[in-house]
Amino acid sequence: MALPVNKPKALLADKGYDGDAVRTDLLIRGILPIIPPKANRREPIACDFRRYRDRNRIERMFGHLKHQRRIATRYDKTALSFASFLNLAAIRRWLPNFVNRA
Repeated sequence: MALPVNKPKALLADKGYDGDAVRTDLLIRGILPIIPPKANRREPIACDFRRYRDRNRIERMFGHLKHQRRIATRYDKTALSFASFLNLAAIRRWLPNFVNRA
């Protein structure tokens, strides 16, 4: 698993990543795995569901951004153009929260 330059403190993932190999690899790297156990796991592993709720926010944000057809289908040819439009879509999403709040 390729990781960014800055080492994260924890990794939020869904049940698809609930494997002993993934968990041990993350722990060896000093990253806390926050992954809920699969239903068919013989020995359930504790999960911090309070921190796991943050993953839902991220998934909802991606869902809102994918309502923009240009982002969902990735029409842009360059990474800079795609990232720029992604920023514009995020601003369009967050702007109503800041307008007329006096």
